[in-house]
Amino acid sequence: MRAAGQGVRSLTRLFGVSALAGALMAGLLVPLAGLAGIGSEQVADSLHALPQTLTSQPPEVRTRILAADGSLIANLYEENRAPVGLNQIAPTMRQAVVAIEDSRFYQHGALDLQGTLRAMIRNRADGTVQGGSSITQQYVKLTLLENARTPAEQRAATALTYQRKLTELRYAIAVEQEYSKDEILARYLNLANFGDGTYGVQAAAQHYYGVNASELTLPEAAMLAGIVKNPSGYDPVTNPVQARNRRDTVLERMLKLGRISVAEANAALRAPVIDLSTVRPLLNGCANSPYPFYCEYVVSKLVDNPALGDTVQERDHNLKTGGLTIRTSLDPRIQAAAQHSIDQHSKPTDNTIAAVTVVEPGTGLVKAMVQSTPYGDGRHETAYNYNVEKSYAGGYGGFQNGSTMKAFTIAAAIEQGIPIDYQINSPPQIDLSGVPFRTCTGRTRVLNYQPKNSTRSGDFTMVDAARFSVNTYFLQLSEKTGLCAPATVAAELGMYNAQTLKPLDQVVSFTLGVGYVTPLMLSNAYATFAARGVYCQPLLVTSITDQAGKSIATPGQSCKQVLEPWVADGVNRVLSAVMQPGGTGGNLTFGNWDLAGKTGTINQNLAVWFSGYTPNLAAAAVVADATPPYTNLMNGHKLDGQDITDPTGSGTAGPIWETAMRGALDGMPLEHFVAPPDRVLGSLAGQSSSQTAGPNQNPNQNQNHNPNQNQNQNGG
Repeated sequence: MRAAGQGVRSLTRLFGVSALAGALMAGLLVPLAGLAGIGSEQVADSLHALPQTLTSQPPEVRTRILAADGSLIANLYEENRAPVGLNQIAPTMRQAVVAIEDSRFYQHGALDLQGTLRAMIRNRADGTVQGGSSITQQYVKLTLLENARTPAEQRAATALTYQRKLTELRYAIAVEQEYSKDEILARYLNLANFGDGTYGVQAAAQHYYGVNASELTLPEAAMLAGIVKNPSGYDPVTNPVQARNRRDTVLERMLKLGRISVAEANAALRAPVIDLSTVRPLLNGCANSPYPFYCEYVVSKLVDNPALGDTVQERDHNLKTGGLTIRTSLDPRIQAAAQHSIDQHSKPTDNTIAAVTVVEPGTGLVKAMVQSTPYGDGRHETAYNYNVEKSYAGGYGGFQNGSTMKAFTIAAAIEQGIPIDYQINSPPQIDLSGVPFRTCTGRTRVLNYQPKNSTRSGDFTMVDAARFSVNTYFLQLSEKTGLCAPATVAAELGMYNAQTLKPLDQVVSFTLGVGYVTPLMLSNAYATFAARGVYCQPLLVTSITDQAGKSIATPGQSCKQVLEPWVADGVNRVLSAVMQPGGTGGNLTFGNWDLAGKTGTINQNLAVWFSGYTPNLAAAAVVADATPPYTNLMNGHKLDGQDITDPTGSGTAGPIWETAMRGALDGMPLEHFVAPPDRVLGSLAGQSSSQTAGPNQNPNQNQNHNPNQNQNQNGG
């Protein structure tokens, strides 16, 4: 004990020196080592081997994903933390934590000798350490724990041994030499665990009281200051009695130190420890987002961004700990319009799914993404995103899109100089058995293929054939253009197989939509027509910034002219006829908007589509059976709780598209398509789009039959 007493007296005399040398500190603590049964030479060697400075990793900070208007889509975090400066923390909060954790923090140096040595002398001989740590030492401990990346490092950072305590002391000296007391306090308050999943005083203030740290009152500050000693034991949500007792202890300590008056203390003691109705849990992850499917798709794109790390695991970790601000293309107003449409026309309990995506032409900005089945793993819920490709765990992989593919045959024909008044005799059924169709690599044919029309038959121009979605017209047109041309157009407009992620198959029935595509893919392709041939890759993440506001590289707008403007203008004229009276989309028009679009109904009515656009926005809607074994939508399937009696693009998917677009376009400027040149119009030159639409007649119902060798009878 004499050696211990000499050590205490020596340390006390030397404590007035503001910067203690590491070697001297080691020597002075050697007598204390005997209390723990550790050899003096071992302790001295260990202390001399320690680094002279504490290297701290940036603390884990939550990331925010924001909509285009700055509203919150989701928080991503491993630790819910939002660092703030000391000037953003209420003075009463600073006083409270100093009073209860280290009342002489601003008077002593790297450690409080009176507290530390008293605790070390009283500790058990087995080497465990209890209490006595200064705020600087606690900051060191928190930093070492934050830096720990392996279980071994985590155990070392929290080990109840003298070795760990001496390590903290050495680091504490370095910290006090590098930072001011205010800087250390701020760092400590931003690292500390405040219980109930909150880290740092700002997140705690927002969570428990719905205020910023700068707005904390005395009883609120005392409660938070009391938590850090035992975040779970003093959690006011789960242990309100213990939390109150601890808060009152903090208030009594502040009163004893003269930090508050008797009147202030009494008023604070009477205040409730917490109002559970004000507790605001900070929901973590996309599952808790108001837009979970859109959010998950954004995250899937982010983890593919090499600027966020070298591996998927590193990027995922950085997303949840890097304090990033991620801005996206989602427009809450347009999203709400699409959601309203889905809610109006479907129910989560339906045994079909409905989905719609809205894209801005000329930018590729994905403005909205909605589906009828809610996110989750319960009954009538799903983790599948029906709007996107099968490129990540939640992507469903699309549906066959039927006659919406005819738009690409139209574009290919116009590119080849075929005017839109080009007439073809289109009988109810044609025999294409063995007829060779040119592909990009040769020719293809089907031995037995007699496709039928699903609507009207007769002599049609391209305009009228699109208006009535005449299968036999477009099959003959694609025989004339060859399959390579429309397949190339489709690929340039971002169309590919959403399940295999490979190019769409160049089969005889290509124009009838036998490949699996998604609402996102189709709406963005049609947006290219609206943008007069400018294709833009779909864009969801518009910017990423770090905690300091510095930009992090992310793919931005990527647009290029893939169709000549006059070709797109010709497509717009043809697809505008679809929206005229008697066209398959004639019952979906509204206002004075220039509208163009196309219906799609796949074989056996397993899925129905409507994709359409104005110069402002493009959208694609689908209603489908997404549960194996897939069956005809008329056979016991419901939408909006009602039996489906009109399983067509216009009758079932069309109303979803119309309601969504009505709301999305509300307040936008009225824009118009550009008239195509006369060489595209042919004999229709000089006529308005309504005049080119042909006679006012309603299309008939579908008359589909089974496909043959991936050939399809899809119709309008």
